[in-house]
Amino acid sequence: MDLTHFDQDGNAWMVDVSDKDITSRTAVAEGFIAINDAIYERIAAGTMKKGDVLSVAQLAAIMGAKQTSNLIPLCHPLALTKVEVHCTLVDGESPACTDENHNKAVKVSAIVKTTGKTGVEMEALTAVQVGLLTVYDMCKAIDKGMIMGPTYLVEKEGGKSGHFVRSFVE
Repeated sequence: MDLTHFDQDGNAWMVDVSDKDITSRTAVAEGFIAINDAIYERIAAGTMKKGDVLSVAQLAAIMGAKQTSNLIPLCHPLALTKVEVHCTLVDGESPACTDENHNKAVKVSAIVKTTGKTGVEMEALTAVQVGLLTVYDMCKAIDKGMIMGPTYLVEKEGGKSGHFVRSFVE
C-alpha cells in the first residue's frame, strides 16, 4: 500500500479529498495513564489541589479533538459533529500498569463523529492523548513517574476503507 501523504517524489502533502464521497464517519479511541495509590485516592476523593482531574481531562480532550488539524501538520480541518469523552478510574489490571508503584490507572475514551470526506481517527486519538497529558499535568506534583499508554484506535466506521474493529478487547 502506498503512503497517501507523499507525492511521487517523496514530498509531504495534504491528501486531495475533493473526489471522495461525503459519508458519516466515526472513530473510537482509548488510552491509559498508570498512577499510584495516592493519586488514585485523591482523584476519587476530589482532593487534588488543581481541581477535578477527570472533569478537566474530559474538557481538555474535547478541546484537543477540535484542534487536531492545528497540531498534526497534514490533517484536514474538520467540522466535528460529536466529541464524547469519558475519563474513568481503573482499580486493578490495565495495560498501563507495569509496576507495583503504578498499579491503578485513568482510562480516557473518545468517540468522534463527522459527516465529511475524511475520517476522524486522528481527532479521536488526539483527544485521548490530550486527556492523558492533562491527567499527568494535574498530578505530576505527587508523582512524576506516571506511565502513559497504550493509546489505540478501538473502532472506525465510514469511508472507503470501511469498518475497522481492534481485534483485542480490554
